Amino acid sequence: MKEMLMYINNEWKEASNKEFINVKDPADQSVYGKIPRAGKEDVNQAVNAARRAFENPEWKKFKPHERGYILNKMAERIRRDKETLAQLETQDVGKPLSQSMADVEAAARYFEFYGGVADKIMGETIPVEDGILDFTVREPVGVTAHIVPWNYPIQIVSRSVAAAIAAGNTVVVKSAEDTPATAHCLAQFFEELNLIPGVFNLVTGYGKEAGAYLSGHPDINHVTFTGSVPTGIAVMKAAAENIVPVTLELGGKSPNIVFADCDQDAAMQGVVKSIIQNAGQTCSAGSRLLIERPIKDKFLEKVKDAFEKLLVGPGIEDTDIGPILSQSQFEKVMNYIEQAKTDGKMVAGGHRVEVNGNEGGFYIQPTIIDALDHSHPAAQEEIFGPVLTVFSFDQEEEAVRLANDTEYGLVTGVWSENINKAHRLADCIKSGQVFINNFGAGGGIQMPFGGFKKSGFGREKGLEALKNYTTVKNVAIKYK
Repeated sequence: MKEMLMYINNEWKEASNKEFINVKDPADQSVYGKIPRAGKEDVNQAVNAARRAFENPEWKKFKPHERGYILNKMAERIRRDKETLAQLETQDVGKPLSQSMADVEAAARYFEFYGGVADKIMGETIPVEDGILDFTVREPVGVTAHIVPWNYPIQIVSRSVAAAIAAGNTVVVKSAEDTPATAHCLAQFFEELNLIPGVFNLVTGYGKEAGAYLSGHPDINHVTFTGSVPTGIAVMKAAAENIVPVTLELGGKSPNIVFADCDQDAAMQGVVKSIIQNAGQTCSAGSRLLIERPIKDKFLEKVKDAFEKLLVGPGIEDTDIGPILSQSQFEKVMNYIEQAKTDGKMVAGGHRVEVNGNEGGFYIQPTIIDALDHSHPAAQEEIFGPVLTVFSFDQEEEAVRLANDTEYGLVTGVWSENINKAHRLADCIKSGQVFINNFGAGGGIQMPFGGFKKSGFGREKGLEALKNYTTVKNVAIKYK
């Protein structure tokens, strides 16, 4: 059994209570490892270590380009072990191996991207009046907390930690209790860099314990959280007690809007890929399909045919769709499907798949549901599984209304050869990202990512994310 310890103040540690949490492989639900069950004392140690590092004159002496060197070394180190990291990500999350390989490359690119901008975080000069030189500087916020979800662990650790360190902060990561392995590897890579103790810290444990202690710690200066809406609300409340800003990415119910004038084959491929990625366990999954009525039957048949050709099985075999993470998540998905069977029309899938040799795993045939009312829970709520709900529209205005008719607003795909129409929709849709004739743009390391409404606020990725980890100071000098 693999034992993954916490990394605090450049030391590997068990939890103070000596308790551990078992970690399972979703392919067959076998236990392959364990992590410490951190408590308040452990979180406190990690935050205190990060605070000491941030206040350490040696860390303050690190030049911006030297922080960039650190991040570029991390990118090189990730790529050196990319096959091992991908296998660990698949063992943890269950996703197909090729998807894990793409995640590992994205993680390297995050460190590379922010390594390149570490010495380009600049202020501005502001014209006030003659005799006054006014300028702004961007300073690091201090100690940043990063509470990571289970579905894309290596990507989400990398994208926020790299940005935080590029800006000069010190960090405390709380990895997901279900999928801790690649975060543990990143801690090992940071150890190899021989940084000042406390610059990077990793705690493990349950979200309701270690995560809650971290988000409410009085010596944290910023919290980044990705996860569910209820947990995001709890994180925001805890941070508010200390007047601490948060960045929240809380999921979505993202639509693909398919017009009759689109390239139907390209649109079909985009629709399918956007919902089967990581077995639909993706915040930005394209889980709603809105089709212009004249092509609905023909286009839906294309999607159905593609779904029926998908191979379901363990991710390590690089199938098209891997397992659902856990029994509780599987039961949640199946509850939505069973309710939809009664209230709508099952076009494809809708049942559990038994996989020889992996009978303990929870696999679901990719599912298409038609003829639901748009107010139905399966159309409104985040299912987090390979389940696609289908609706039709006649006019642009109706497409916009349906697209905006949920509590979420994370990602939208628009498929049309009429660029004027596509721009009109982009103007009207309440969504943090709008993709025209694509969905996801290859991961978009450089593109700001975040949502409207209950999808959260603040932005990850790109230069915009640096605003999370810096604070603006204005300096005004009067001269004669």
